[in-house]
Amino acid sequence: MADNDAFCYPYHIDGCMPLEKWSKGPQDSEMLPRRKGDGSTSEKPLDAKALRRLAQNREAARKSRLRKKAYVQQLESSRLKLTQIEQELQRARSQGLFVDYGGVGSTVSSGAAMFDMEYARWLEEDHRLMGELRNGLQAPLSDSNMRVMVDGYLSHYDEIFRLKVVAAKSDVFHLINGMWTSQAERCFLWIGGFRPSDLITMLIQQLEPLAEQQIMGMYGLRHSSQQAEEALSQGLEQLQQSLVDTIAGGPVVDGVQQMVLAMSKLANLEGFVRQADNLRQQTLHQLCRLLTVRQAARCFIVIGEYYGRLRALSSLWASRPRETLISDDNSCQTTTEMQIVQHSQNYFSSF
Repeated sequence: MADNDAFCYPYHIDGCMPLEKWSKGPQDSEMLPRRKGDGSTSEKPLDAKALRRLAQNREAARKSRLRKKAYVQQLESSRLKLTQIEQELQRARSQGLFVDYGGVGSTVSSGAAMFDMEYARWLEEDHRLMGELRNGLQAPLSDSNMRVMVDGYLSHYDEIFRLKVVAAKSDVFHLINGMWTSQAERCFLWIGGFRPSDLITMLIQQLEPLAEQQIMGMYGLRHSSQQAEEALSQGLEQLQQSLVDTIAGGPVVDGVQQMVLAMSKLANLEGFVRQADNLRQQTLHQLCRLLTVRQAARCFIVIGEYYGRLRALSSLWASRPRETLISDDNSCQTTTEMQIVQHSQNYFSSF
């Protein structure tokens, strides 16, 4: 009978009828086995290991929720920052500060776009500081107050050099090609910025009268700057020639190896931009030591106005009427045709 019970469970013993075919009543429900969690008092308490596992699961779930929340916040912050960058670039281009980069497959890296945005803000701050320097020269300020303003403007230039260091690590081609400057400024670009010796030559003419000792000091500074510029230019030319030899030389089979070697050499461009910026930064600091505080203020005003006029020239050039472009093209074509006719007449006159 015991074996029959074991075999028939959970079936009815009399006919092995399944329990689900019973007419369940109150007395039958008491006979069903009670599951854990339904108010049973016979449930075993969890041991320390199970409690620890439950606590770990709760902590992992909490951290997962925090990570998800932080990720959503990061996405939202990135979206807002990207929108801000697009607005800043659009506003800067509308003011004639930048132009579209153009070219086949031209792209702007995130580091370059961030630098362009920071540079636009730097230009706005530059305009404000120049106004303060002008007001300081016109007002009867003491030399100590003027010194504070000049030192602040010098720190303002130190800031742009710091931004360029960060940008060079992200996209050195963007800096060295001057894509962050206006078209007219690029005509005078030297390794990602202004040439210090040319700037000193302009300042000597604009800051007259100067004391004899100041003139000698500025000429000496220009000479040392020219030597450093020549050394950097020669080094850059050697690097460019080395790149040409690396890419053009060797069999085609080693193309991958050539690209790897060329990439390692291109990394030296960042060093050239950094050294050129160091020379520019040291030149500005040396000029402030050679000049009086009011001459230094005039020096920064002259520099700011010079580059402001170059940017204005770029804006005028980009917005010139279309009729002017057509007439220029026609005049160039007519001049070329006249030169061809003159050359042909010279050839036939010899017979």
